[in-house]
Amino acid sequence: MVKKSKKNQGKRFRPSARTPYHLIVRARPGDPFKGLLSVDGRVYPCALGRSGVVTIKREGDGGTPRGSFRLLWGYVRKDRVSRPVSGLSLYGTSPYDGWCDAVGDRNYNRPVKVPYRASHETLMRDDGLYDVVIVMDHNVSRRLKRGGSAIFFHIARPDFEPTEGCVAVAPHVMRLLLPKLSRNTRLTVL
Repeated sequence: MVKKSKKNQGKRFRPSARTPYHLIVRARPGDPFKGLLSVDGRVYPCALGRSGVVTIKREGDGGTPRGSFRLLWGYVRKDRVSRPVSGLSLYGTSPYDGWCDAVGDRNYNRPVKVPYRASHETLMRDDGLYDVVIVMDHNVSRRLKRGGSAIFFHIARPDFEPTEGCVAVAPHVMRLLLPKLSRNTRLTVL
């Protein structure tokens, strides 16, 4: 048994920029399109892709890729979310922010300015799903053609409807997690 010093009793652990923070995602037993996100000894519901968790991710397959991914940076709707604190770089979303999902385009799986000539997602959405959107390092640092694009950690629909391959949580869970996230954070999908 490890004794706690009186000095540290009652204090919550706060990760530093060098401390890895780990989010573990598993498919919910009996419902492969919904998941369970474990962190800090707590478990939260999350939404997964419409094809469940996939080992080999392909563009448009609707699967959430299995693997361990760094969280790179994020976008926040400043007109809807007030001043979030995070160890990640968070950029204000504008109507001109998009993400290219066109396989043959040189900016495939990269942020782009809209209007954009090739197929893309708009990051400023009316449905609130991208009010906070964190870029996962799936097919970003090392891009493969057709390897999947726009795999994000973002806000879920109220009924946790399946995503197109992202991991999505309730807004209150995202608010809870944001201050603990950094570039050392890993999101692992099992």
